[in-house]
Amino acid sequence: MATTFYARTIPRTSAARAREVNEAELRAVLTMCRELSDEDWHRPTACDGWTVRDMLAHVVGQYEELPRPWVALRRIRRARRTHPHLGPLDGHNESQIADRSAVPGPELIGALAHFAPQGLRALRRMPAAARRRVRLSLLYPEAKVLPDDSMDYLNSVLVTRDTWMHRVDISDATGAGLVLDAHDREIVDQVVLDLSLAWTAPAVEIDLGGPAGGNRLLGIGTPAATLRADAIVFARQVSGRPPRGHLELDGDPEVRAALTAARVVF
Repeated sequence: MATTFYARTIPRTSAARAREVNEAELRAVLTMCRELSDEDWHRPTACDGWTVRDMLAHVVGQYEELPRPWVALRRIRRARRTHPHLGPLDGHNESQIADRSAVPGPELIGALAHFAPQGLRALRRMPAAARRRVRLSLLYPEAKVLPDDSMDYLNSVLVTRDTWMHRVDISDATGAGLVLDAHDREIVDQVVLDLSLAWTAPAVEIDLGGPAGGNRLLGIGTPAATLRADAIVFARQVSGRPPRGHLELDGDPEVRAALTAARVVF
């Protein structure tokens, strides 16, 4: 029988471990994308209006900007003009895609292989004190909902989580196989940790299956509800994506409703 642990005891990913997880995720997404067909690049994804090609253009833009913050600032300023109906973050994401609107999918793979290592090196080389002090909410007010809006959190958790969720999106859109290992479990654990930090309802047991799964307890005390799902199904749920796969909830109806409505930023 699996052992259940308190979710708040999950350690935050360290800078050293983040490097390993980041690099493993990049290998996984590059391997997946190299297997895509010409038709796959045009398939719609769970992100409204984005094709698979658009999604990878966004991911490339993210890594490109880490060592070149002036590129991000330029895109944010342009988005205020071109996408005034969107928030700063969503408008910025659309600008990333627009900057590579004419680049075919296979060429984006090369761009990601080029920019991603540069981006990760730039994060690692930033002094630890600066990573802790610099706040993402200075550029994106939406970042205030994060459990930690520092560059340190971006480095240790958010960059890889975003890339990972988009790999899941690409798999969903194309049917490409989703290969999972220990680094995926680290990413899911950080999702559960963030959910637990914001959890104020009665205790809930989360029983996640698959290679990235595990048993965790949100809150303290006897669980008032239980969630059972594959870890990837759970991640889609808390990201706010359309349901896919089976998610089983038992127990107190109000607690189940709170868990269904809970979200984690990806």
